[in-house]
Amino acid sequence: MISSVAIVLLIPLIGTVVGSAFVFTMKKEMNGRVRKTLLGFASGVMVAASVWSLLIPSIEMGEGSGAVVPAVVGFFLGMGFLLLIDEITPHLHIDSNNPEGRPSRLSRTTMLALAVTIHNLPEGMAVGVVLAGALQGNADISLSVAIATSIGIAIQNIPEGAIISMPMRSEGNSRMKSFVIGGLSGAVEPIGGLVVVLLSSVILPVLPYMLSFAAGAMLYVVVEELIPEASAGRHSNLSTIGFAVGFALMMILDVLLG
Repeated sequence: MISSVAIVLLIPLIGTVVGSAFVFTMKKEMNGRVRKTLLGFASGVMVAASVWSLLIPSIEMGEGSGAVVPAVVGFFLGMGFLLLIDEITPHLHIDSNNPEGRPSRLSRTTMLALAVTIHNLPEGMAVGVVLAGALQGNADISLSVAIATSIGIAIQNIPEGAIISMPMRSEGNSRMKSFVIGGLSGAVEPIGGLVVVLLSSVILPVLPYMLSFAAGAMLYVVVEELIPEASAGRHSNLSTIGFAVGFALMMILDVLLG
């Protein structure tokens, strides 16, 4: 069982590392059309995972007309948590020259890495909370659902890893340093997921809230960062197509494995 837990938690990190390795084969800057398509794809996967793997199970755990309450409360708490992290952590979004969060003297590379860490945190939490539900024998969540969530996030982490490492390279870092930073940016996912799993016995009574909390945190990233970046400028239709493909793929994974 321990090995299964480790594999499920590490799968998303592997996706990030694979994507970051693209920096060794691609040009210094990623093609704008490709980047928009990949951003849309990542958004689609995250939205579908939030709905099918997190929000719907959260609602199904409740009873009667009040079943939606934990989902709504947890959703807003997740949104609020990421908003708070976004406000207090100094970070810099890709293609931006205006740092966000508290003022600091950190380098551009460090602030870019922090922005990605903020992005990856809710994904690790999502895998961890679904896995925790499966380990505690919850009837609405199986190990297959946890695996589907982990694989789906790993798939979207592949293009995401490339989107991270390429700007690092454009900032003047070496290919190896860009790869390492990009790969390590995904380390917060298994760490966050493991913390949730270790606390599984504690969070079981509030599992519906935790599921929707992770969904709210993930959707915050999608709405606040991914979609605006994917829709800015020309060729936004490519991001829409990428979103549709990512959403459908995650939906299929959840149905087949769940």
